[in-house]
Amino acid sequence: MINLPETIKMVITDFDGIITDNCVYIDSKGEMTRKLNFKDVMAFSLLRKNGFMMGIVSGESNSAIELISKKFQIEEVHQGIRNKLLIIKSIIEKYNLKEDEFVYIGDDVNDYESLCYSKYAVTVPDAADKIKSIEGIQITQRHGGNGAFREIADSLIK
Repeated sequence: MINLPETIKMVITDFDGIITDNCVYIDSKGEMTRKLNFKDVMAFSLLRKNGFMMGIVSGESNSAIELISKKFQIEEVHQGIRNKLLIIKSIIEKYNLKEDEFVYIGDDVNDYESLCYSKYAVTVPDAADKIKSIEGIQITQRHGGNGAFREIADSLIK
């Protein structure tokens, strides 16, 4: 069970591997698409309705992020990011957040520095071993793209 304090004001997450199952599907035109689980999509709605700020920081750019960010008015959306930690720090500064007021969720080596920087860090069971070995990291029961983000949202909404 994910244990996050009531002081959390902002949820910042990676996208692929957290909101998606880390798979891409290529159609007959060569376009890449991703599958989203409605439980995870609903988590954005629940977080919004309960007053949480949200951010998506992704190493990739894709239309699914655009759709989610517009639908749920995500405060911070950053795509195609190579140094996520710089973005995380700028978000924290912009919203004047303390270390116990945000959580970062990531699953792969490009999330490592951001997860180490965050007092509250969460990953998924199918994350890279390096990520799962971070001291103090919490691991969801659900896998990425299969309700993991919803599990985190539910832990925040009491």
